[in-house]
Amino acid sequence: MRIGLVDIDGHHFPNLALMKLSTWHKSQGDSVEFADPMFGRYDRVYMSKVFTFTPDCPDIYHCEVIRGGTGFRDYTTVLPGEIEHICPDYSLYGVNEAYGFLTRGCPNRCPWCIVPHKEGAIRPASPLREFIGDKRRAVLLDNNVLASDFGLEQIEEIIRMGIAVDFNQGLDARRACDDPYILDLLARAKWIQHIRFACDRMSQLEAVTKCVKELGRRGIKPYRIFVYCLIQDVDESLERINALRKLKVARLPSLTGISIITLSRRRSKNGWRVGVTIRLFSRVLNSKTTNYERPSNEHRAVEAADRSGSARGEGEHGMDCNREKYLQSQDMEN
Repeated sequence: MRIGLVDIDGHHFPNLALMKLSTWHKSQGDSVEFADPMFGRYDRVYMSKVFTFTPDCPDIYHCEVIRGGTGFRDYTTVLPGEIEHICPDYSLYGVNEAYGFLTRGCPNRCPWCIVPHKEGAIRPASPLREFIGDKRRAVLLDNNVLASDFGLEQIEEIIRMGIAVDFNQGLDARRACDDPYILDLLARAKWIQHIRFACDRMSQLEAVTKCVKELGRRGIKPYRIFVYCLIQDVDESLERINALRKLKVARLPSLTGISIITLSRRRSKNGWRVGVTIRLFSRVLNSKTTNYERPSNEHRAVEAADRSGSARGEGEHGMDCNREKYLQSQDMEN
């Protein structure tokens, strides 16, 4: 068979499901390539879409077309076991790292997150050896690996194997801050670049602060810690980000230490619309002060940008900056 693959979100981040499909079809003797809508002729085409905001693919293929992924609001279709538990075809994207999930699901029920609805309670997914191949670096997409005993066992295995790792969805600091065993694991691990935590609510700030300090006692400098911040209420978010700045997790003048994610365009208490405050928060993160206060005319500037955004027809609840164009994501499940 001739198999065509379509990564609707683009090729800036490897699509895990497409890589697994590629491995399986090649093992069956099929030819596999990224689909060419103009000149390609295929027996079957797989289309994957992770993000709902990604436009659908307009291309027409005169063959069997299978679509899947969260971007299609398909939360139930999964890869067959013989494809799910196979080493991905990393040559498809030419990457130097392995990609995969040690665990699936999450015990938290954050109102903005699709994971509890899509994947349910946390459970083991795959051991690292299943998808590491010949790689010495691994990007792991777990939603809450520290909440799983299996996940912690796999981190021990990662340390024993000497694999450099990146949990790119952000770790739950609340699981680590008061647990010396987990803190020691994080300090012993070899990180590709950063240890990532999430601080999406003010209630998480204390745990993140504890983790930064406890990891510091174990030799991890604050600049090696990356914090995701979900932006909903503007004033609360400014308070949270200023507190994180004082921990010196940000390396100025870049945005490497704190990543901002706006969830919606609803108004905050003082009338600001969250979706048009990216420029403000970029200034906050690039500012050399550790306690940023908005200038008196900032409200008017944001309101003007808000009107401009409305004129462009931007959606009321569209996600303006997702956790992985850096945070990429949940893989498509076919």
